[in-house]
Amino acid sequence: MMKIRSKSNSNRTMLTGRESLIRLIGKRRRFLPNHQSIPSDPIQISSSLVKDENGAEESLEERSDNLTGSSGSDKVTCPVCGNKVRGEDYMINSHLDACLTRGTKRKLSQQTLLQFNFCSRSKAQIDLTNLDDTKSNPDCHDKDIKDLSGLGIEGNKSITYESSSSSDNVSLAHTDGLEETSVVNGNRIISGDLTIHNGGNLPGIEVSENDSANSDDDISGKLLATFVVGRRFSEEEELHTGDNISLCRDPENIKDPNAIKVLSADYEYSKVLGYIPRELAEHLSKLMDSFGISFEGRIMSVPEQSRAVVPIQIWCQEKIYFSELEGEEVQVLQSLCRHVINAVNSSEITPLGMVKYQQNFCLLLQEVLRTTPHVLTHDEKTFLENFLLLSNDSQKLFIRLYTRKGPWFRMSNISYAEILDNQVAVKELSEAGYVCSTETTSELQKDDLEGILNILTVGELRELLSVTSKKRSHSSRKQESISSLISAYADGSSSLLYKMVLEKSGSCIRISSEADSLIWRVERLFFCNGEQDLSAFLLVDLGIMKYPTYNCVVTDQIFSSRNDLLSYEEALEVAQIMDQSLEEDNPAVVLRCIAISVSRVSSDAAKTIKFSCFSASWVYSKVVLLGVSFLESERRYTDAVDLLKHLLLNFAKDRRRGYWTLRLSVDLEHLGRVNESLSVAESGLDDPWVRAGSRISLQRRVLRLGKPPRRWKIPSYSESVKRKIPEVHVQGRPLNCKTGTKSRFYGEDGEQCGVEQLALQYYAGEDGGGWQGVHSESGIWLTIFGLLMWDVIFSDVPNVFLTRFQTSPLDLDTDYFYEARKSIIEPLLAKIQEGMAEEILITSWESHFGTSCRGINWNRHSLTELRAVVTCIGSGCMATICRHLAQDYRSWSSGMPDLLLWRFHSDYSGEAKLVEVKGPRDRLSEQQRAWLLFFMDSGFNAEVCMVNPPVSK
Repeated sequence: MMKIRSKSNSNRTMLTGRESLIRLIGKRRRFLPNHQSIPSDPIQISSSLVKDENGAEESLEERSDNLTGSSGSDKVTCPVCGNKVRGEDYMINSHLDACLTRGTKRKLSQQTLLQFNFCSRSKAQIDLTNLDDTKSNPDCHDKDIKDLSGLGIEGNKSITYESSSSSDNVSLAHTDGLEETSVVNGNRIISGDLTIHNGGNLPGIEVSENDSANSDDDISGKLLATFVVGRRFSEEEELHTGDNISLCRDPENIKDPNAIKVLSADYEYSKVLGYIPRELAEHLSKLMDSFGISFEGRIMSVPEQSRAVVPIQIWCQEKIYFSELEGEEVQVLQSLCRHVINAVNSSEITPLGMVKYQQNFCLLLQEVLRTTPHVLTHDEKTFLENFLLLSNDSQKLFIRLYTRKGPWFRMSNISYAEILDNQVAVKELSEAGYVCSTETTSELQKDDLEGILNILTVGELRELLSVTSKKRSHSSRKQESISSLISAYADGSSSLLYKMVLEKSGSCIRISSEADSLIWRVERLFFCNGEQDLSAFLLVDLGIMKYPTYNCVVTDQIFSSRNDLLSYEEALEVAQIMDQSLEEDNPAVVLRCIAISVSRVSSDAAKTIKFSCFSASWVYSKVVLLGVSFLESERRYTDAVDLLKHLLLNFAKDRRRGYWTLRLSVDLEHLGRVNESLSVAESGLDDPWVRAGSRISLQRRVLRLGKPPRRWKIPSYSESVKRKIPEVHVQGRPLNCKTGTKSRFYGEDGEQCGVEQLALQYYAGEDGGGWQGVHSESGIWLTIFGLLMWDVIFSDVPNVFLTRFQTSPLDLDTDYFYEARKSIIEPLLAKIQEGMAEEILITSWESHFGTSCRGINWNRHSLTELRAVVTCIGSGCMATICRHLAQDYRSWSSGMPDLLLWRFHSDYSGEAKLVEVKGPRDRLSEQQRAWLLFFMDSGFNAEVCMVNPPVSK
């Protein structure tokens, strides 16, 4: 094997495909089941075969077994299809379920069927008593609320949950106003707005069917259920069920000018009981201030905890007469009434004592249990359901710990205001299997010991080092001290170190590996990616993120079986180990991850799913591509060629084939195999999946390599590709001339700037033509495309919106995007062609400003700037670029020229120009040249701006 040269971490991060792999991995797993088996026994790649340390060839099946840590004897034969299946129960049962669902002509004997443990479909039904009966019995009420606090279920509901792959058999109450789910013709549809049901009418007030009290536009005669919060500000210690209350505005409140105080009304001197929740007070205060509406109510029950929230009901003291209002006042009042009812319904759904992050977490669990029960085992579903039955304190503590870095935490450092008793919560979590503590764990592993050492202070580590028998230098760096401690007690006395560490740290806890792995899986199933987690809820709650409104029409599952999910997770594990190995500069493990991925791609690539990015093969292909870049950096071009051929062989229909073909041709040329390099480039031009810049780059390679005597016939595209791109030369005073660093210059204003800013200053001057412009590369194009095509992007297409946290459909990067929406894309492009782009842009900007959408940057470009760009580009060119992005977003959404310039003429018409800027030591790459030629063919004015230092005499 060729000796591997050492590379710095900074060079490793520059590898092609590294950033994409990091995004795919997302949140890293703390506990990797195959972490020990994957890095062991380093192997090398040779001519697409993986060899063991003795040089013997391994079969694909043997390599697969080495990854999972199982032997061939652990596999069993499926009695239905005859294929080999790993011997774990969940594998057998999931595989059999899939086979039996498909149907088969093969007869199953009683003997063969009894060899397997089929998952019994358990059915559990929970009947919840009517909570109205608890009004007169506070103790009973508190008990029921405690039991239901994790479920987020309203009273008087019957919930049936059946362990089945059919989502129609699962019915759960809504826990948030995030979404509403309905079933239409067997398809699950999630709309952006939750249907709000009005509260009951106030006894004693007659409301006719035609009265506005039956509408959300009027709150007259309605009972509004809410809570008294902020009890720490209370002036009344003792409360009684049924006590009357009144509401009073508190506009001078420092923390919230919309604050509304709850006052006791049964005493001569009213005392403050607390406040109305902020979400409700925001709208209720406007009703009280602007329309003089007053409210009264009563206490429904008294909680055991003196500072806990108190459930109350309030109502409007007088009937609202809309006929007495004029003009816009009616609409304003109706809008406020709707907001009040929405806030009340949202708070009714939230169980007593639940905080927002706890409510979000329970929603996440319930949604996954409801939508994807077929990929979870019975034990996993029971484990998750048990969490929903834990006490509020236990749920809150677990969520707090799960979202922290960890994995170990000192009990003495755990303190949260909303958690009343940490010790009781830890005990309950430990009994349920959600946390492990040093008191219950008899023996710590090496990783556990290192984790606990990490939570000690530097001073505490020094004290431990001072008692070691060996003389060691006292380092001020924490990791060096930890390494010294572990090495000092590596001679069989680790138990002594463990005892000493626990004396320093006290009791410690961590999330159990089972809980951590399962919640990690639940998050991936809920968000359908690895980049989002519970913080996505927080960003929405704080108003930092606003997701678009769309309908989720779900007819298919991303993972058709548990096998698919487990294979996908194994692939992500290999990808994570690959990334960590690059960070740690461990080439041996990197090579092993590449070899494993190669074997898994070949054994899994034939599998066809609608969205390939959720398949194990897709993940392994990402690892292999990163491996190609790694091998090229090591100048191991033969191995890189083998990997590229393997990818092209196993992915016949993939947009990445253009880049793979281009790299294969380049690497073959590095090896001196010019004829083969030319043949690869020529065959790539016949591949319909080789597009955009890669296609033009291959054309240029064919023209360069295909000179006589290799080729005598000149290709038809020769003249088009050989066209000279206009160049403009600009002189500037350089700030640095060091090779390998980004060029810096003094601008015309004397300030330091890059070559792009210097070019913008040149084009803005008289010599440059008086152009306005931005340095945005692809950014401004994607912003314009997103605004013009907003309704297309978020149209109702099945199985492209699966969660409420998406900024684009799942198929945006595929051919399916254009094919599924062609009937609405082409009429829109026709409108753009007719000159309506600016009107569409303005309407979309005003309707959706601030809403997150992939590609759109609301802060970088103003509406005025975007309108100018659309006008100056022209309707024909604008329609062309939008069509290319709609048909092939992946290929055309990156790599565009640096500058977009525009200028107006006297008749409000204009023109635009695209400029690629190059510094003194830069040259135009094949890909950049390909982009400029494409834009020239599409009617754009494009050129290259070369920034050079003054010519020395």
